[in-house]
Amino acid sequence: MASTVPSATLLGVMGRAVSVEVHSSGGLPCFTVVGLPDTSCREARDRVRAALLSSGFDWPNKRVTVNLAPSGLRKAGSQLDLAIAVALLVAEEKLSPGDVAGMAFLGELGLDGSIRAVAGTVPLVDALMAPIAVVPTRSAAEAELIGRHDVRPVGHLSELFGALKHLGPWPDPPPPEPPAPEPPVPELAEVRGQPFARLALELAAAGGHHLLMTGPPGAGKTMLARRLPGLLPELSQADALDATRIHSAAGLSTAGGLVRRPPFRAPHHGASPVSLTGGGSVHMRPGEISLASNGVLFLDELGEFQAVVIDSLRQPLEEGVIRVSRAAGTVTFPARVLLVAAMNPCPCGQGATPGSCTCSDAARTRYHRRVSGPILDRFDLRIEVAPPDVDQLLGGAPGETTAVVAERVRQVRARAADRGIRCNAELPGPLLDEVAPLDRAAGQLVESVLRAGRLTGRGLHRVRRVALTIADSGGHEGPLTIEHVATALQLRAVPAPFEVEAVTPRGA
Repeated sequence: MASTVPSATLLGVMGRAVSVEVHSSGGLPCFTVVGLPDTSCREARDRVRAALLSSGFDWPNKRVTVNLAPSGLRKAGSQLDLAIAVALLVAEEKLSPGDVAGMAFLGELGLDGSIRAVAGTVPLVDALMAPIAVVPTRSAAEAELIGRHDVRPVGHLSELFGALKHLGPWPDPPPPEPPAPEPPVPELAEVRGQPFARLALELAAAGGHHLLMTGPPGAGKTMLARRLPGLLPELSQADALDATRIHSAAGLSTAGGLVRRPPFRAPHHGASPVSLTGGGSVHMRPGEISLASNGVLFLDELGEFQAVVIDSLRQPLEEGVIRVSRAAGTVTFPARVLLVAAMNPCPCGQGATPGSCTCSDAARTRYHRRVSGPILDRFDLRIEVAPPDVDQLLGGAPGETTAVVAERVRQVRARAADRGIRCNAELPGPLLDEVAPLDRAAGQLVESVLRAGRLTGRGLHRVRRVALTIADSGGHEGPLTIEHVATALQLRAVPAPFEVEAVTPRGA
């Protein structure tokens, strides 16, 4: 007899519906899984057999074939165990097709018949078309986040069998776990001095502009970057669901509810390209840039990252996605992030102080060349952060609080939403003349900078978007003025360490 039970598999951060087909017939006893299963899927044979025997069922002495359809899609993970076991029980007529009608099954089986949680519950449940989703007890909270299914949690195979045969009620859902207390948002008022850096930080949050900070150790670059997420508004429902789906696919717990606060990821400078962009051999997982999607990706000590790792950000920063191609297939990961980077002026960190640097010319050149020109051009804001004044550090008045600045950021984001975009950094180039026209003086300034070769075509668009954010922050209406454009150009100045490299021939 043949049977079919719906389930799902994970491909990147998206779930894909899978039909688990089981055929039981006479012949030489065996158990075969087909349909491009990975090793964890093929090992389901032993897990399902032990779970059924532990739950009081007989193992069929027949030829059993399991097909995971569609056969052209690679299947990975152990979440198909439960569906295989239920389909086998239907094929062996222990259950009738009517008992499982309208249901889809997800879960890994333990050898004792227990049903264990699996990673990626949110995207897996989102892929299910059946109105009823049967999931492990520990995955019930995540499954409920989708809101389209009747979620029925179960903890053991025998318990599930009794509920399907109406021998007992469906288990009660577990009580909701109290949400874990979120860490306090770092307070911007703790930053003493640094008015220029604070302005750049506010504009980065308000307009979604990528920010590069260069300065000696202890100047406050990391302190500033860690206060950026507190300036961003909470995620919308759609963005929160996307962020939750990504975290769930990566195996991070989302039982506390949707990810409402913009994520903040700060990978170590020894990170590999795969850990940053995502990928893998068979089961491709999201990388750090995807985990930071709709939030902030902070690359501290940018000059210590491998050049290949930094350059892997070129396409994602432009398109907002990462396309990872492997022999197993191609997966598209979200990568819509606000990039913030910090680096020293040289390896020893004292290059900004005349006579204090101990680095050789070769060491300085090697350090700066890790950040290529195309990557540098993708930073809308490039500032030098100097150590704060001693008087301000010891007794200066505190600056504006996070709440005050966050309100201005919210207002700028609201104006961007009226234009149909999330933030000004996403404003399409063809709309710049309509949304951000330049007055005569501003146009002349831009023309002079372009003719001097200090700005690329892409840089021109980025400068105009930053100028629009500056104008929005001040409540300005009408064409952008020369003050807006001049401030945007000043915030995009090439840091001093890169100026030497930019004019020095490679062989000099």
